[in-house]
Amino acid sequence: MKRALWLLAAALSLAAQPKLLVNAKVDTRSASGGLEPAFKALVSAQPQPAWIGYTVPSTRTFNLGCEWVNGNGGTAGVVHLEPPDHALILFRVVDNAVERIRSLSPDCEIDAGGVPFHWLTDVQPAQSVALLAAYAKDHDGPYNGAMNSIATHADPSADQALERFLAADQPQPLRLRVVGWMGSSRGKHGLEVLKGLIASDPDLRVRERAVNAVSSSHEPEALDLLISIARSDKNPKLRAQAIGDLGHKPSQKVVATLTNAIENDSDVDVQKRAVSALQSLPDGEGIPLLINVVKSTKSPEVRKQAMSNLRSSRDPRALTFFEDMLK
Repeated sequence: MKRALWLLAAALSLAAQPKLLVNAKVDTRSASGGLEPAFKALVSAQPQPAWIGYTVPSTRTFNLGCEWVNGNGGTAGVVHLEPPDHALILFRVVDNAVERIRSLSPDCEIDAGGVPFHWLTDVQPAQSVALLAAYAKDHDGPYNGAMNSIATHADPSADQALERFLAADQPQPLRLRVVGWMGSSRGKHGLEVLKGLIASDPDLRVRERAVNAVSSSHEPEALDLLISIARSDKNPKLRAQAIGDLGHKPSQKVVATLTNAIENDSDVDVQKRAVSALQSLPDGEGIPLLINVVKSTKSPEVRKQAMSNLRSSRDPRALTFFEDMLK
C-alpha cells in the first residue's frame, strides 16, 4: 500500500505544471508514447514563439535557482534550505526550431509572456537526456543550457551522456564545460571520473580544469584528493591549481599543505601560489602565516609575493608589521 502511494505521488509530481506559472496559454499533453516524437510534433507546429516544458527528478544540488528582480534592481527569489529534487526543463521554440534551453527550480515563478506553453507529462528521464544531448554539442550557440540541463538529471543516463562528451576526441571547449559539471552536480560518480581525468587525460588544460572541479564537489573525499594533488602530483601546474583551490577551504590540513608547499616544493611558481592562497584563507587566518613567510623564507621571489599579499590584504596586523619594519 505504501509503495502504491509513493508511486502515485511520484507520478503526480512528474505530471504537475510549474507551481507559479503565469501569463501562459497552457496546453498539456502526454509523452507516454515517447518524448522525441511528442517534442518534434510540437516544434514543427510552432512558427511563432512558444515554450515546451516538463519536469524530471534532479540531483540534489544548489545549481537550480530563480532569476527574480525586485524594484530596486536587486535579485530575490526562493531560498532553498535544501536543494530541490526535481528540475524544470524548458525549451523556447521560434520558427519551428529550438532557440534556447533552460533548467530551473520548480519553485520559480515563471512568466511565459503570453505565448503558448506546452506542458509534457509522463516524460522518462533517459529520453530527456537523449533529447538534450542532441543540442548539447552546440556549445557556442544558443543551446548552451542543454549541458547544464543534462547535468541536473538524477539518472544514470546523464552520467553516460556526460562521459561521452568527455571523450578525448571531442572538442576541447566542450570537454572543459563538461568537466565542471562533473564536480558540482554528479556526486561520487563525478568525482571518480575527475580522478581518472587528472591521472591520465592527454590534455593538460582538461586535467587542470578537473582539479578545479574537484574543489566544487561536496563529496567527503574531495578535500583529501586536492591535498594529495597539491603535495605529490608530478606536474607543477596541477599542484599549483590544487593549492589555489585549497585557499578557500578552512581546515588545519589545508594550512599544513600550504605551509609545506611554501617550504618544500621544488617549483617557485607553486610556492608563490601557496603564498597567495594563504591570503584567501577565511577570517584572515593566513595573515600571521604570511608575516612568518616574510621573516623566514630564503627565496626573494617568495618573500616578494608574501609582501605583496600582505599589502593588498589591508589587515591591521599587516599594517602593524610594516610599521615595525620601518622602525
